Amino acid sequence: MMRERQQLLMLLFVLSVGGSRIASADTNPQDAAALKSLMKKWTNLPASWGKSNDPCGAKWDGIVCNSNSRVTSLNLFGINMKGTLSDDIGSLTELRVLDLSSNIELGGPLPAAIGKLVKLEYLVLISCSFSGPVPSELGNLSQLIFLALNSNKFTGSIPPSLGKLSRVTWLDLADNQLTGPLPNSRDNGTGLDQLIKAEHFHLNQNTLQGSIPESLFNSSMALKHILFDRNNFSGPIPASVGVLPKLEILRLNNNSFTGQVPALNNLTKLHVLMLSNNKLSGMIPNLTGMTSLENVDISNNNFVSSEVPSWLSDLINIITLTMQSVGLSGQLPQKLFSFPKLQNVVLSDNQLNGTLDMGNNISKELDLVDIQNNKISSVTVYNSIKFQSLKLEGNPLCNNSLLSDTTPCTGKQTEAPPPPLFVDVQCANPFIETIVFRAPSFANVLEYLHQLESNLSRQLSSCTPNRLALVPYSNEDAYLNVDIKACPVNQKKFNYSQILNCFNLTLQSYKPPEKFGPYYVMAHPYPFHDKVSRALLIGIVTGSVLLVVGLTLVGFYAMRQKKRAQRLVSINNPFASWGSMGEDIGEAPKLKSARFFTLEELKLYTNDFREINAIGAGGYGRVYRGKLPDGQLIAIKRSKEGSMQGGLEFKTEIELLSRVHHKNLVGLVGFCFEKGERMLVYEFIPNGTLSEALYGMKGIQLDWSRRLKIALDSAKGLAYLHDHANPPIIHRDVKSTNILLDEKMTAKVADFGLSLLVSDSEEGQLCTNVKGTLGYLDPEYYMTQQLTAKSDVYSFGVVLLELIMAKPPIHENKYIVREVKMVLDMEDGMYCGLKDVMDPVLQKMGGFLGFPRFLKLALQCVQDTAADRPSMNTIVREIEVIMQDNGFTSASMSTSSSFSIESKTMKVAPKYPYSNASTSSTTFDMDSRAFEYSGMFPSSNGSLKNRGT
Repeated sequence: MMRERQQLLMLLFVLSVGGSRIASADTNPQDAAALKSLMKKWTNLPASWGKSNDPCGAKWDGIVCNSNSRVTSLNLFGINMKGTLSDDIGSLTELRVLDLSSNIELGGPLPAAIGKLVKLEYLVLISCSFSGPVPSELGNLSQLIFLALNSNKFTGSIPPSLGKLSRVTWLDLADNQLTGPLPNSRDNGTGLDQLIKAEHFHLNQNTLQGSIPESLFNSSMALKHILFDRNNFSGPIPASVGVLPKLEILRLNNNSFTGQVPALNNLTKLHVLMLSNNKLSGMIPNLTGMTSLENVDISNNNFVSSEVPSWLSDLINIITLTMQSVGLSGQLPQKLFSFPKLQNVVLSDNQLNGTLDMGNNISKELDLVDIQNNKISSVTVYNSIKFQSLKLEGNPLCNNSLLSDTTPCTGKQTEAPPPPLFVDVQCANPFIETIVFRAPSFANVLEYLHQLESNLSRQLSSCTPNRLALVPYSNEDAYLNVDIKACPVNQKKFNYSQILNCFNLTLQSYKPPEKFGPYYVMAHPYPFHDKVSRALLIGIVTGSVLLVVGLTLVGFYAMRQKKRAQRLVSINNPFASWGSMGEDIGEAPKLKSARFFTLEELKLYTNDFREINAIGAGGYGRVYRGKLPDGQLIAIKRSKEGSMQGGLEFKTEIELLSRVHHKNLVGLVGFCFEKGERMLVYEFIPNGTLSEALYGMKGIQLDWSRRLKIALDSAKGLAYLHDHANPPIIHRDVKSTNILLDEKMTAKVADFGLSLLVSDSEEGQLCTNVKGTLGYLDPEYYMTQQLTAKSDVYSFGVVLLELIMAKPPIHENKYIVREVKMVLDMEDGMYCGLKDVMDPVLQKMGGFLGFPRFLKLALQCVQDTAADRPSMNTIVREIEVIMQDNGFTSASMSTSSSFSIESKTMKVAPKYPYSNASTSSTTFDMDSRAFEYSGMFPSSNGSLKNRGT
């Protein structure tokens, strides 16, 4: 009996051991070993990994196995994984899908062993950090259908062996650092021309070079998308591109292509054509018969100047037409503006002339007509046009006419970043991913965003219910980025399997509306992993508490006394906690007139400081446009590390602007002092700096009366600082780049980082650290280091001379002050002496009433000795007298922001307030639903000449 029991126990032991072996053998040992080895190279893996030795049986996240327990899919999309890819990947020989996308810290070279995965159909490594050459062994993957290696750091040339991937339909190597020519079979034995089934060639955003072989394309290819933009391709565009019967998108822009554009008329399915920013020559390409075109951009090439082509009237499906700087002349056809889908027309910097007449059947979708810098002499306006959508700056029509102060001619209207389609979803752990559309057919995304939202909702309908928000924005590459923000319902955060099943769109499982074009997806980092285990956290906290308690008992009394002293100081000086030298110490001050913004708030208001919202830059850092929740536009000056403006200047500007308020000083809205960031938030001033206006960077031409008004405005701002602020303030950096112009061209003094608060007893104090800008700096202050308010007066005098000459203070190694004094000494009359140095724009406009007196004032301001200079209050009174004596009033210089018609028929005398010449009136007949206006123009002898109809 005992023996039988022993035998039975032995049998049970054997069975149990055998059973455990069977259970652990669910996953093929080769695959299990490979995965375990890969794990050693990776961190931040899903929680399910490693809990069992059986990836297939225990269902590790991202692993799919077949009935033979072989791993067929390895998908770790967006897990925040870190590490490298080892040769062990080559052991997973049954893999069909390998997707490691959106792991930005997964990198290193792509191992040659990947060529052993001969059954692989999908290789997707989007938005990682893989580097080094693309391995030629990829050519061994004969079953590959989908190859996406975009948005990495690959270098070297494209291996010719990729031409052996005869089943590939999707080839995406974009956004890397690839160089060299495109491989073709004629030169290399194998090449991209052999990929007959390929529908997508996405090679954009590399540094590929050389000419595109004529043999690269042929009529038997299935190509739908050719994205070669933003490379260094040269030579002619191959004529063979015109024989691809299924081609829908052709992006060759931003290269160095030369020669004539080949015939493209057979591309009847083409709806995106972008050839801009090349060196193409010959005639403008003939697009006759290409009625499917929706987005055309052939701007900035060397085409032969020609009349407006007739095929413009045939583009019945056009949405966006961009032909900037292509030598167009003549008059635009009315029919162009009647196409129902038309949104944007950009034809700036050409030679278009005559009357702009868009007809009475204008597309309801039309959002922009940009015809700046042409020769348009008149415009016919209809009730159906949105007047603010016109941009006419730089045309004769805008010179001293009734339209000169309106939005089309001034360009004062500014657009805030587009808002989300819906109210932003709020939750503790939203999942965010970006869809990048590389060739959208439209310009106004808000018109089509509803379609995208509807499609995405259907895509996610089978997932855990989500609340979604879409945030669109464009980048400098003319791609459309849409952030998808999703919140989980009835749970704290998404688990990884939900992300894989719901949001992984890398294999193009989501089909967007056709007009959005080809796309790829990048997931943002998501907190799948707890940073420390609970037990470890408890241990750390317990030890820390014991340590802190001991230290607290020792130092409690001293700390309390110190806080009391700091509290008393902060009541009188809210900046005291920042340290005497402006270090990043202590809390931000709490000021009644300046709001403290958090870093997260400013990221939200600027769409995470996107490049599209950058409006300026300098030694201090960058300036971004933003929008507060109440709709107020703001300008955010963000200091960079090592900025010329340090903590002390940052502190000074907040302190000064929080205590001074004047219509001619830029208003401070608030500031951010957090996580090493120093940011100042100002009111948004849309028309930029005075220097930009004077030097033609804004396309604005300032007449004499406007320059007088700008001088008066800025003088009033400085006078307020010197005589009305308590205590007085010396600006120390007065210059044209620190004078901003608002929407009504009112001047506002800005940038108080170098300013000083002084009392009467302190004026003339010794400044061992002389500060200011070369060319504007008071020579007496520089030599004696004695700072007074008259130092600002000297700098302001240089600005007054800039208003006359429209040149920087130091120009071509000449100093503006010395240059003016020299020419006046050499000549008897003021005009004679200044002819060669005055702003040509000002000379052309004429009407310099009060000019001698203004010049005399400017020269008094730049006297070498401070005692010989007038005060800012005296300067204000003198400019006011100049303007009053010569009939210049603020009313004559007001800038209207809109153009409205109040009555059916009215007569308007075109404005020209600088001459007594008689003017004729122009009739606006609203019964015909249109009117034409040409305005008045000065002739060469200074008299008025009517060019109107």
